[in-house]
Amino acid sequence: MRQDPQPEPPRRRVGDRLEEAIEHHADIEAGLARGEQELEREPAKGGGSVRRTVFWLIVSAVSLYLVAPSLVAAFGSWHRIQRLSPAWLVAMALLQLATLVCLWIVQRLSMQGARWQPVIASQLAGNALAKIAPGGGAMGSALQYRMLVETGMPRRNAVSGLTASNLLLFGVVLALPVLAIPAILRGGVERDLLNAAVAALAVFVLLFVAGVVLLSSDRPLLWLGRQLQRARNRLRRGAEPLTRLPDRLVRERDRIVDTIGPRWKRALAAALGRWAFDFGCLLAALRALGSVPRPGLVLLAFCAAQVLAQIPLTPGGVGFVEAGLSATLTLAGVPAGTAVVATFAYRLFAYWLQLPLGLLGLALQRAPAATARRERMDPG
Repeated sequence: MRQDPQPEPPRRRVGDRLEEAIEHHADIEAGLARGEQELEREPAKGGGSVRRTVFWLIVSAVSLYLVAPSLVAAFGSWHRIQRLSPAWLVAMALLQLATLVCLWIVQRLSMQGARWQPVIASQLAGNALAKIAPGGGAMGSALQYRMLVETGMPRRNAVSGLTASNLLLFGVVLALPVLAIPAILRGGVERDLLNAAVAALAVFVLLFVAGVVLLSSDRPLLWLGRQLQRARNRLRRGAEPLTRLPDRLVRERDRIVDTIGPRWKRALAAALGRWAFDFGCLLAALRALGSVPRPGLVLLAFCAAQVLAQIPLTPGGVGFVEAGLSATLTLAGVPAGTAVVATFAYRLFAYWLQLPLGLLGLALQRAPAATARRERMDPG
């Protein structure tokens, strides 16, 4: 008796992959579980870890080959960094330090006022691991979680705090492109750095006001969820339609507010500051090279770079960010050569110089972790 042929599995489209990436990025608890498994697994105890490592190395190698021209162009411009005066380099370093401080504030508030040292140490170490390990975002979060628990923080507080801070920071970066549209429609080119900075600041102030409204009231958030759901279903008619996105947004909003408590406005301001200072670093690199294009277009280029940084094909999105940011800056009106140098200067402070800070985080971790272990062994 002839059997009917089995239907072929549906092909995964780009939209499916994008939605899965957003879902995985927002679900920090599942990411922590995956990262914990990777940290616990020893290659000598089984071939699965070896095969997984080889797979990611092959994926990273192929991906780097595909973006090699842009990556070589970016690194080939290192000697042109001398076009930036020492004052601008110091300004960029201070702006990146401010981004870290804002991130520490968000995480500390999300962890109900945890001590500064464990938060700073664990964030520096976890961030460095996430930037160098293939597909290392989950491993970086798991390392930070483990370091926090080692210093005596309750596991529930660590998980809920990392989840709330991740959701808040990710929500802000997803909203930035929408609020950049008015600046683009306004037109004009800000040839003065102060005017460009003021225009960018206005976007972040507007985002803070919108964030306060959405975090404190159900009706605007439900309306936004319905609009997003309707737009997504129209754009992806062939995919399974979304039906509960408004309720999902309210549920995630409640999780953030319940975890952070009455200080959520401070956490929101710090989350905005984290991206505002990072964006200011890119603006400073452009201005130091004598180019100040329309800030709305630069903001879109900046947002594209943050999304590319989440692509797990290479550690920290290396190559993809350089290619995407330099290309989008060129589309924003920056000369091609200037865009490449500005991209290298920005990534130097936002990526490469943060790698050795992981060692500093591990060094800061030793004393409080040892103290916590002694207190658990000798509670009297």
